[in-house]
Amino acid sequence: MTDSRSSSENGQSTDGTSERPIDRLIAVMRRLRDPERGCPWDVEQDFTTIAPYTIEEAYEVADAIARGDFEELRNELGDLLFQVVYHARMAAERGLFDFEEVAEAAVEKMIRRHPHVFGEARIDSAEAQRRSWEELKAAERARRAARTGAEAGALDGLPRNLPALLRALKLQERAARVGFDWPEPSQILDKIEEEIAELRRELARDGTREARRMEVGDLLFTLVNLARRLEIDPETALRLANARFERRFRAMETAAAGRGRRLDDLSLEELETLWQEAKAAEAEIQ
Repeated sequence: MTDSRSSSENGQSTDGTSERPIDRLIAVMRRLRDPERGCPWDVEQDFTTIAPYTIEEAYEVADAIARGDFEELRNELGDLLFQVVYHARMAAERGLFDFEEVAEAAVEKMIRRHPHVFGEARIDSAEAQRRSWEELKAAERARRAARTGAEAGALDGLPRNLPALLRALKLQERAARVGFDWPEPSQILDKIEEEIAELRRELARDGTREARRMEVGDLLFTLVNLARRLEIDPETALRLANARFERRFRAMETAAAGRGRRLDDLSLEELETLWQEAKAAEAEIQ
């Protein structure tokens, strides 16, 4: 395991040549974690305390992409890379692995999963590549299970702390690979109507909060399945819906203020009128 200890922390290697930015970043991280000269906050962190920041940085990358802000994307990718370096440094301190081994593992995995690029296999379409990728991942999961003596299940290997929307999509994709899927999207629409009817019954009989939560969960899960069958990413669809709502709601606030009113002073009917005006104005722009 390497530790790049021959590198200085001022951007120069020991032989006077300029270091690569990644080497400087690793050196910065090493200095931050130095028990004697480092940052007290960074020194006391561990994998558990840093993990939420890693997730947050990934979301900020996605947000910059959604906004088309490529200057910000560069910055956010740097922050995300720093998180990788952070975890690798903590692992190196425990003698587990270091950044070089993380990078090498990624290289080996990408070569292994792209035999049509780095080997002799032939794949003629993106869809064929997707199937090949999933088959290779399934084979890797089976090998890991064999090492532990466990039986490899179709749903094995999905992180439990994935966002619920994404995990629902992944669970359904895995189930579909073994044939547990509706043949037609129209059948999923039927299931959505069935779930809505069940929720209506719970509301009509004033069911418990737990029962309502279960029915709402089933409805959301089925909606994710419909998005999957329509080849729509549910996370992206919901993010765009959030953005539309925010734009229209802000337009309502602006319109109300222009009339000397506040939204919380208006009736539901007046609010609905402002909402329809905002939608109509947005449609004209598009």
